[in-house]
Amino acid sequence: MNIRSFKYFGIALLFLTGSLIILASNSSSDELRRDLLLKVISFAVNSGHYHPGDIDNEFSEKAFNLYIERIDYAKRFLLQEDVDQLADYKKELDDAMRDIDFEFLDKSIIVLDKRTLEAKDYYTDILKEPFDFSADEEYQYDADQIDHVKTKQELKERWRKSLKYETMVRLYDLAEEQKDAAEESDTVTIKDFAALEVEARQKVNKRYDDWFHRMEQLNDDDRLNIYINALVNVFDPHTQYFPPRDKENFDIRFSGQLEGIGAQLTQRDSYIEVTKIIPGSPSWKQGELEVGDLITKVAQGNDEYVDVVDMRLDDAVQLIRGKKGTKVRLRVKKLDKSITEIVLIRDVVVLEETYAKSAIIKDEDTDRNYGYLKLPSFYVDFSKMNGRNCFDDVTKEIEKLKDENIDGLVFDLRDNGGGSLEDVVKIAGLFIKQGPVVQSMGRKGMKRTLEDKDPQIQYDGPVVVMVNTISASASEIFAAAMQDYNRAIIVGTNSTYGKGTVQNFSELDRMVPRKPSDMKELGSLKMTVQKFYRINGGATQLKGVTPDIVYPDYYNYMDFGERDLEYAMPWDEISALPYDQWSLSFDKNYIEQISQKRIKNDSILLLIDENGKRLKSLREETSYSLNYEQYTQQSEMREKEGEKYDRIGKDTLGLAIEVLKADLPAVEADTSSQARSDAWIMGLKKDIYLSETVNILNDIKAYRIENAGKLN
Repeated sequence: MNIRSFKYFGIALLFLTGSLIILASNSSSDELRRDLLLKVISFAVNSGHYHPGDIDNEFSEKAFNLYIERIDYAKRFLLQEDVDQLADYKKELDDAMRDIDFEFLDKSIIVLDKRTLEAKDYYTDILKEPFDFSADEEYQYDADQIDHVKTKQELKERWRKSLKYETMVRLYDLAEEQKDAAEESDTVTIKDFAALEVEARQKVNKRYDDWFHRMEQLNDDDRLNIYINALVNVFDPHTQYFPPRDKENFDIRFSGQLEGIGAQLTQRDSYIEVTKIIPGSPSWKQGELEVGDLITKVAQGNDEYVDVVDMRLDDAVQLIRGKKGTKVRLRVKKLDKSITEIVLIRDVVVLEETYAKSAIIKDEDTDRNYGYLKLPSFYVDFSKMNGRNCFDDVTKEIEKLKDENIDGLVFDLRDNGGGSLEDVVKIAGLFIKQGPVVQSMGRKGMKRTLEDKDPQIQYDGPVVVMVNTISASASEIFAAAMQDYNRAIIVGTNSTYGKGTVQNFSELDRMVPRKPSDMKELGSLKMTVQKFYRINGGATQLKGVTPDIVYPDYYNYMDFGERDLEYAMPWDEISALPYDQWSLSFDKNYIEQISQKRIKNDSILLLIDENGKRLKSLREETSYSLNYEQYTQQSEMREKEGEKYDRIGKDTLGLAIEVLKADLPAVEADTSSQARSDAWIMGLKKDIYLSETVNILNDIKAYRIENAGKLN
């Protein structure tokens, strides 16, 4: 959650680094870097992790299993003999971590590279000939239900069934697309089954050509990253090593800002393709770069061009990004095949979807206004002293909502995966007078209470907090505090995600003051340093937060959350803290009862619940027929069953939602802003969960009017 440096490691590491450099003076720079990287990470985890545990044979077996799973999850590359050969090291990885020994990693790379080359021959050979879709065969899709095979013949057969299944799915889709096109126009050229089968195989072949091309671009650092994360993930699933580029991308997601040109890119064939232009960015303002353009060369300022055809996407991105005010030149192939040069001046690019935003919901029957505030994450920009943060933004949004005389507030934390611990405490303080918000337990039982010390309340009206299974970490802290204080009604799925741990970032280069100047950056370690607890003493770890009112949702039938991660920390509890609950001006139990009654009689919510059960049943079917006729019958049956649920999310629900008056000038500034705002508002109008949440606020308002003066 927080980003800090483990400065106290520096003195000890000064000695460790010095001795390492002396011992490895004859090693190559890359070998020295990986030795140093593992040594620093091992030291950091043992010195700073909340509960590092014992680095022993049990640890080694867990790390081994994680690593094998990650390099060959679908079991389509390694033979059982390969796994057995590598298993000689199954109980040695703890020693290898202490001794800075990479023998296991090096051997695994040799084995995997060999099997990858063989697999390339498998798919190219198999896809040369048509499949026999009349045969009665089964394909097991779930890798957890199968073992590594013993022979190459068995492995090729596994590839054949996998490729046959993918081809069959594409073949069916092509046939359906052709049928739909023929119904709309009588000029469509109808292809027979054989021609469609060829086209489907070609598409699958193209997909695997691209996939193997990306695998060929993997380097030693990529393999090392997988190995190191297999080691540190044994401590817990949120302790993770970030190479420099991954850390940069994390910071962008966390802060919602970057310096560059404002184009979202992907890799298509050997080219870097533009898939999105960020509104307000240099690319958007300049206007020449378009979605679908292929970037072939990049030049810094007036320097020579660098060819980016066949370059890794992340390498190309590093060339295109750059400091605000600097010039970058792009050689671009347009959709009409023409070649042009586009010159851009880099600037700060703001990803607006990252930030808090709000709207007004009008109840036209009662002429009431309710505020809607969406917070996608608890973001903060740690790179700047006064950088943008969620606390300041939420404070501003609430003030704008108050200016429109709202009678209640919907605080939407659905899909909010967390963020800054300090900011969530401050945001909770906007709704309570003062008091503890969350407890934390650090290494060796060190307790800490984070509290709101400001007696001022920014908003004292009714609040309903929306959560779902993806709401995690800081979102759970906020929801739990509002629930414990009885300050808000929490609504959503059966429970939130269940992540009750705190992570800090440590920049590894800062921990090694004597690192050779010509060595590449080491990157960063995100490490679990605390567990947090509700003020009532319970942990959100694994259990999450159970809403006061549970909405029917697909997530209710999915195995999704912290409890489903390997080596997640256990649930526990500590002593509760003293705190004063909010004095409600309504009967919470009554409000919950009438909402549940309404939910049980809502046709759309009933459909969602029914569809959730159906989808759970479909997910449990992991073996598929490879007979095209049987697959077609099954698909048509499922599509027919699915038609019943097509209306979900399609209808507007009578919600009158408007942009805030204070935001209108910015929204109306250009057509792009207007279009994005209109799309967002339309999505809210179709949100059945928001509709019921507004009903709850209406119930509260009606209860308060009817019982004015009766409740303290």
